[in-house]
Amino acid sequence: MTKKQKKVLYRIIIAAALMIALQFVPVQGYVRFALYLIPYLVIGYDILRKAVLGIAHGEVFDENFLMAVATVGAMLLGVYNEANGMEGEFAEGVAVMLFYQIGELFQAVAVGKSRRNISALMDIRPDYANVEDENGRLTQMDPEDVAVGTVIVVQPGEKIPIDGVIVEGSSTLNTSALTGESLPRDTSAGEEVISGCVNLSGLLRIRTTKEFGESTVSKILDLVENSSMKKARTENFITKFARYYTPAVCYSALALAVIPSVVNLLMGNPANWNTWVIRALTFLVISCPCALVISIPLSFFGGIGGASSCGILVKGSNYLEALARTKYVVFDKTGTLTKGVFQVTEVHVDEEFTALEGEKAQEVLLELAACAESYSVHPISKSLREAYGGEIKPSRTAEVEEIGGHGVIAAVDGKKVAAGNARLMEKLGLGDVLRSNSPEQKNGGTVVHVAVDGKYAGCILISDVVKPQSAEAIAALKAEGVKETVMLTGDSNAAAQRVAKELKLDQVKSELLPGDKVNAVEELLAAKAPKEVLAFVGDGINDAPVLSRADIGVAMGALGSDAAIEAADIVLMDDNPMKLALAVKISRKCLRIVYENIVFALAVKAICLALGAVGIANMWIAIFADVGVMVLAVLNAIRCLQVKKGLA
Repeated sequence: MTKKQKKVLYRIIIAAALMIALQFVPVQGYVRFALYLIPYLVIGYDILRKAVLGIAHGEVFDENFLMAVATVGAMLLGVYNEANGMEGEFAEGVAVMLFYQIGELFQAVAVGKSRRNISALMDIRPDYANVEDENGRLTQMDPEDVAVGTVIVVQPGEKIPIDGVIVEGSSTLNTSALTGESLPRDTSAGEEVISGCVNLSGLLRIRTTKEFGESTVSKILDLVENSSMKKARTENFITKFARYYTPAVCYSALALAVIPSVVNLLMGNPANWNTWVIRALTFLVISCPCALVISIPLSFFGGIGGASSCGILVKGSNYLEALARTKYVVFDKTGTLTKGVFQVTEVHVDEEFTALEGEKAQEVLLELAACAESYSVHPISKSLREAYGGEIKPSRTAEVEEIGGHGVIAAVDGKKVAAGNARLMEKLGLGDVLRSNSPEQKNGGTVVHVAVDGKYAGCILISDVVKPQSAEAIAALKAEGVKETVMLTGDSNAAAQRVAKELKLDQVKSELLPGDKVNAVEELLAAKAPKEVLAFVGDGINDAPVLSRADIGVAMGALGSDAAIEAADIVLMDDNPMKLALAVKISRKCLRIVYENIVFALAVKAICLALGAVGIANMWIAIFADVGVMVLAVLNAIRCLQVKKGLA
């Protein structure tokens, strides 16, 4: 809880304790009124203040004004009863305000988990750029002060601060935070690089092609800020309702207090002001929408709590409400529909190598590649070693030569083994041996080609693995009425098409930068119906802008970046895409209960208001119409917390 929420909680506890204690204090009259006024002001002074300020600013009819009028009316009715020898219902005014504040606190706690400023996104903003002076010494400069065309130096482990072109050096770049590519990318002189990427290995000299303000990392920050401003939020129901309900009941109560008495005077009868004023005040007490004020936020709070118990964090009731109307779901690929880890999925052996090694040709090929890559820290090398699984003795590998942007050449058990990409095979004069229908072209992923003693031996396919729940999640969303499922990714087209085909997605767009993803979502938003909701599911920093721009942003929480989690409206804490379909079910159950409470509360209120207007309803009926209906509505709202066997 925040300090403000804790303060409200303390006020609730103090007011409730005082109200209960006063039930046992044997005093009457104005002394009793004065004593009850203490807890009333403790719990309701801010509501009264907001109501007065609203009147001063011309915004009279809101929920604060209605609560003020209803509770002040209850207190005045108590004063009148005390003056006429009856017991005043002061506790009613205090209780109504107390229940209202409890509901507001519930709502505040739920909304308190709403999005914060995306401070984690600032972590991708480089703090400096290395500029080499005439003596060869590196000077750290503010990236904003680096002019276009300046050559900067990026050492291993540093972020590239500004977009540019490599003029010297080769390395491996981790671009996953920006482009969503599932594997680190090899790069060398002459290639363009974007800011925000992490240099994993070699030293790079880069000639800048843009100012820092125009670089990719700055644009991402701007996209998030601008997208957040565009995002439409569901307006609170109570505010909308009170806009019409409050003036209606206030004017009705005023008319009930004045018109009958005036008519009686005109007809020559006693005015009976006391009778009609009492009816008007009773009318106001009945009209207090406590059941709606409490049960609606509590229903959403219960829905949020039920979702949380299933590992689904919903940051606000408006997102839970919008989730029920989701018709389009857009997914990122890496880490969302796939595991985001790299595994050996296929091993292809050349016929000559098979004839030489026999049935164990695949195992031998994998072993030789793993040994050759044993000294490398590259993620692909790690995947090869994990796939091999056996112990690799350092003594088996010698004469290791790592060729940046190509691969590794080493002596393994006396054999010259080369493991790398197609460019390495071309360099060794084996380009014509590579088959045209390589796994890279056919299935997507990264291919490690292997040559042994100058002869092509085969290749190993390393690719991102689809999560086992992804296909089921897509099917479940379709069953829930989702019209279209779309995948947007920075990965290659071949890898994207492979995943899309396996999961039976409706549409796929690949090789996208963060700005491209936002544009694609903008197109989908423009094409959908106004009341339909588009949800985007992602996990990387590169997804933060589009998470903010979508109607609902859903982040994978366990492995997702901090920026994505901060930007999202809903977080799936265990990275299981099936939880999205469950969240939709929970939201629909929650809305169903909300509508039940609205219909029930308004129906009872309407009946009791009619009875109160004609004098049939007394204070007991008023209490039932207010507190009784509220209790029943709250009990119904608590059902939102129940989520059994993964079903809402």
